Amino acid sequence: MRTVLSGPWVLAVYMAERVKESDLAAARAQMGFSLAWHIVVACLGVGLPALTLLAEWYGIRTGDPAHRLLARHWARAMGVLFAVGAVSGTILSFEMGLLWPGLMGRFGQVIGLPFALEGIAFFVEAVFLGIYLYAWDRLPPRRHLLTGVPIVIAGTLSAFFVVCANAWMNQPRGFTLRDGKVVHVDPWAAMLNPASPPQTVHMILAAFMVASFLTASVYAVAMLRGRRDAYHRAGFLIPFTLGVVVTPFQVYVGDWAARFLSHYQPTKLAAIEGVYRTGPHVPLTIGGVAGDHGLEYGLEVPDGLSLLVGYSPGTVVQGLDRVPAAQRPPVTAVHWAFDLMVAVGFFLLAMGVWLLWLWWRRRRTGGELSTPRLFLALAAVGGPASVVALECGWSVTELGRQPWIVWGVMRVRDAVNPAPGLMGGLWLVLVVYAAMTVATVYVLRRMARGTPVPRAPQEEDVARYPVV
Repeated sequence: MRTVLSGPWVLAVYMAERVKESDLAAARAQMGFSLAWHIVVACLGVGLPALTLLAEWYGIRTGDPAHRLLARHWARAMGVLFAVGAVSGTILSFEMGLLWPGLMGRFGQVIGLPFALEGIAFFVEAVFLGIYLYAWDRLPPRRHLLTGVPIVIAGTLSAFFVVCANAWMNQPRGFTLRDGKVVHVDPWAAMLNPASPPQTVHMILAAFMVASFLTASVYAVAMLRGRRDAYHRAGFLIPFTLGVVVTPFQVYVGDWAARFLSHYQPTKLAAIEGVYRTGPHVPLTIGGVAGDHGLEYGLEVPDGLSLLVGYSPGTVVQGLDRVPAAQRPPVTAVHWAFDLMVAVGFFLLAMGVWLLWLWWRRRRTGGELSTPRLFLALAAVGGPASVVALECGWSVTELGRQPWIVWGVMRVRDAVNPAPGLMGGLWLVLVVYAAMTVATVYVLRRMARGTPVPRAPQEEDVARYPVV
């Protein structure tokens, strides 16, 4: 009798494991898609207020109606994106509890502080955004400009607090595990963990870059179509200039973050660079595909990685041979995501050098700043490219930590909701985000098409917006 039942029993266990794996994949896909969508809107929420204040400040200082009109339209777009970001952020907060109860149930008290502080920052941002939009014609210009400052500060702090929670997942601190239970919780030590400084700075700079280059790309396309009036030139130059100013700092911070990994998460660095064997004189490999013993078909720079990590070709770099195969991240995906992120970063850095040369040539020859069509075409590509770099960076952060959801403490499969049916939630989320994408693009395009041609400065403008 036992022999007869053993076949169906084994089949039932096998099918249950298959369903569990399917639900795990659905949960990971749903969380990954939600984060990938939200992070773009969140970056615009951090960077666009700063761009709006820059345009408004310059308009007040010079009395230029084009800059004031630009600030006003960016503020309207800012309100739309804030509302959309609030919806996608709420979805993410529900997903944290619904999809990963193992994580939140055990460690919620540890990482609850940054989420609570982010909520406070969000409400401050919402209050002042309402004041800023409502009081545009109801406050003196300089006072109205000051109401926008808390929006920039609160948006930046919101990003800081959220990334601190993610940094804790890479460097868990502030608790003790005793018999599988969390004791001696120190929320401040958890939030201000060793990964917080490089990750938060890297993310905040990325937010300003994405907002700047993505906004500039819209006006670059318009200028390529012949709309080279003062309004569109300002709409291009203000965000693009901010983006290229931030880019060199981002390159430096990226190097800092990579060095941090060499000390605190060497397995992630090994996956990023495809290092399989620990040792000195490790080359830097560009491209390639993970093979049995290392990256294949890539371009190698002899001793490159050892030089970058320790400034010496003899620097020992830890490889994947120090961890079991089951604890290794997916090398090819992580490596290519990192290489693509770096390539976009240096492309944007080169665009900044080109802009600097154009400015230098203008100072020598006089006249308006020249923006060749090739420059504008590449600038138009720079906006979507910055988004690609952003997504690649987060892919490196999340995939490079696999199979851990909390580095070295909890695996992803142990944190997922054991209830069946998670695949249905994935399809529902895809439908919701598709609808939000269509609605957001539609509204922003309608707003852009309704932009009037800025008129020349009038005497009443100068009286209301005096030059300072």
